[in-house]
Amino acid sequence: MKKKNSRAFAFTGLLTAITASLCCITPVLALMAGSSGLAATFSWLEPYRRWLIGLSALTLVFAWYQKLKPRSAEEIACECEEDAKPSFWQSKKFLGIISVFALLMMAFPYYSTSFYPEPTISPAQTAQNESSYEINISGMTCSGCEEHVKMEVGSLPGISGLEVSYEKGSALVSFDKELTNLEEVKEAVKKTGYTVESVKQSR
Repeated sequence: MKKKNSRAFAFTGLLTAITASLCCITPVLALMAGSSGLAATFSWLEPYRRWLIGLSALTLVFAWYQKLKPRSAEEIACECEEDAKPSFWQSKKFLGIISVFALLMMAFPYYSTSFYPEPTISPAQTAQNESSYEINISGMTCSGCEEHVKMEVGSLPGISGLEVSYEKGSALVSFDKELTNLEEVKEAVKKTGYTVESVKQSR
């Protein structure tokens, strides 16, 4: 029974770890699937991320406690043949694999940027041709979200400057007016699934 309990807690810990990072995993999955509009699907989970990480850590710690705590005399006396020879799914090795994978999922926002290509930035032909705007964007929750917006906006022709911050909820975009326009930039942002709240010309 103890082993079955530890396995149940291990799966619960893994599930909550994946859920905690869904807001950052989804943009990468959307990138791989070529469906950028799905990027912001789970952004609503961000406020609950720290609680989900805490729950994941607690369940995994309890799973290890269940696995490692000494057996009582009653458990030893009642031990059946199945308990004496646990399967891989009830072993410490399996619990270790689950724990490592859960930790990787919890840390995903910190290395998610490595999945995105660098946007192509080229200077405007002349200073008179360049326009710059600050675009306020809602829905971004981590650096992976920033990279997703950079990828979409950076794929437009004539982008000469691009800075995106999920903490500020904004993007500073400069572009050559002869090659692209503000509406195309806004559409590129919307394509990711995030929302353009307001636009202010900065130059």
